[in-house]
Amino acid sequence: MTVAMIGVLTGCGGSSDSKAPEAAPPGSLAALWRAPGEDVAIVPGTEDFAPGRVRLSFLVVNGRGRVVSRPTARIWLARGLEQKPFAETKARLERIGVDGGDEADATEIFVTHLDLAEPGKYWLLAEPVGGPKIQAIGNVVVREESAAPDVGDRAPASETPTLASTGGDLEELTTQDPPDRELLRYSVAESLDARVPFVVSFATPRYCRTRTCGPVVGVVDAVRGEYERCGVRFIHVEIYEENNPAMGYNRWVEEWGLPSEPYTFLVGADGKIKERFEGSVSVRELGAAVEQHLLTPSG
Repeated sequence: MTVAMIGVLTGCGGSSDSKAPEAAPPGSLAALWRAPGEDVAIVPGTEDFAPGRVRLSFLVVNGRGRVVSRPTARIWLARGLEQKPFAETKARLERIGVDGGDEADATEIFVTHLDLAEPGKYWLLAEPVGGPKIQAIGNVVVREESAAPDVGDRAPASETPTLASTGGDLEELTTQDPPDRELLRYSVAESLDARVPFVVSFATPRYCRTRTCGPVVGVVDAVRGEYERCGVRFIHVEIYEENNPAMGYNRWVEEWGLPSEPYTFLVGADGKIKERFEGSVSVRELGAAVEQHLLTPSG
C-alpha cells in the first residue's frame, strides 16, 4: 500500500523544530503542532479517498519505532498548515486481528471519520490522549473519485474462484494457514445472481505488505461466524496471479480496479456496494456495518 499522506513533517520538540514556521499564526494548525511534545509523521493505513465521508486509519509511531496505542486521539483538520482548523474530532483505537489468527506488526490502529466535501489536500494533526505528549501530522489527499468501487456503485460480477471451480484445490484458492473453507464456497458472480447480501474481502494473508493488513481474512471469518446464519455470505479472494506476488495482480483485482490490498466490500441483495473498508478493519467495525447495511429489508 502506498503512502496516502504526503509532505509529512517529522522531528522532536515541536516548539523548536526548524521545519515549522518561525511564527505560527495564532490558532493555526502549525501553532498546535509547535506545542511541546514529540513530533512524528502519521503512518497511514488508507489512501483511496473521494469527496464525502472518509474513513481514515493510521498508526502513530514514536521516534524509537514503537507504535503508540491509546484509547483515543484528538484530531484537527485544516486546508493548510498555517490555517486554522475547520474541524476537530476524535479517532478511536481499533483492534485488528483475532485471537489465534494471523498476526501483524501492529495489533491496533486508530480510525476516524472525516467529512471532506471537496477534492484537494487537507492537513491533519493527531494527538493521542494520555501519556507522554506526541503529535503526528500529515496530509489527506482527496481525489475527484476513488480508484476502487465506492458506496452506491454496482459490484462487478467477477467469477471469483471457489472450492467447486478449482476441484477443492486449497493452495490455488488461498494463502491462509490453515485455510478457511467456509470463505471459499461462493463466487461474487453467483452471489449477485442469487440476489443475496455478501461480504467480499480481497486480501493475501501470506504476502500482505503493510504492518497491519495480515489479519483481515481472520476478521472476516470471525464476523462470518456471527452473521452467516442470517443469510449473509462471506467470500475471500486472493489478489496475486497464482498466489505469486512476482506475477502481479490477478484478473479479479483488475476487474474491481483495486489500487492496493486489502479491500473489503459489503454488497446488498440489490448488487450495490453498501460499505467498504480499505486496509485493516476490526471485528467491531465490520460487524456493525453488516448489521447496519446487510440485515435490513432494503440491504
